[in-house]
Amino acid sequence: MSFDPDPIRAVLFDIDGTLSDTDDLYAVKLARWFQPWQRWLGGRDPLTAARRLIMRLETPVNELYEWLDRFYLIKGLYALSQPLRELVKSKGHFVVIPGIHELLESLHAHYPLAVVTSRGERGAYAFLRQFDLEKYFQVIVTAQSCRKTKPHPQPLLLAAAGLQVEISSCVMVGDTTVDVRAGKAAGCRTVAVLCGFGEKPELQQAGADVILDRTPDLAAILRPQWTASRKP
Repeated sequence: MSFDPDPIRAVLFDIDGTLSDTDDLYAVKLARWFQPWQRWLGGRDPLTAARRLIMRLETPVNELYEWLDRFYLIKGLYALSQPLRELVKSKGHFVVIPGIHELLESLHAHYPLAVVTSRGERGAYAFLRQFDLEKYFQVIVTAQSCRKTKPHPQPLLLAAAGLQVEISSCVMVGDTTVDVRAGKAAGCRTVAVLCGFGEKPELQQAGADVILDRTPDLAAILRPQWTASRKP
């Protein structure tokens, strides 16, 4: 895939599967549940089956939150579910993808950066602060930042507005079709990474502009255009 980095003025990052390996904790726990039914998994090992199920559920779960929000039920649901979310994604369970610190250090010198995640605010900030990553991001958009969640474009548009950059000059970096669809709907470029839940065929079908093996590989495709004038 060809990718012209010249129009890029800002970079938006998902967290889970993109900056963090945290979602593997969910997969491992679910895989244990799948273990007794391994013969019905179509030849897949339980961990692979668990990862696929979690990825497939991401869009409907986000859409359920949007539906509940319309009927003013989201706050009650969030209050009930958040303690469980934070227990599973507690501080001790965060894992940063190797090479992320170096990538963000390099990008921060040339672009304004933002986080756009479906995580709750508490979990997002806990991860960023544990690994001293918060300092790299001018804007952090979480599940509580706006009424809609990915794949709706609203979170990305909010991030671009906060960075004072046109959305068409942004690139969204994420690991699932939800991130790619959100980027396409918002009108920005999209980079998909294979270090999370997404698989290459479905990311291609979703329309990712480029697909990388790992998030730190992003530096290689942006570096040719790094100049001192990149920051607005």
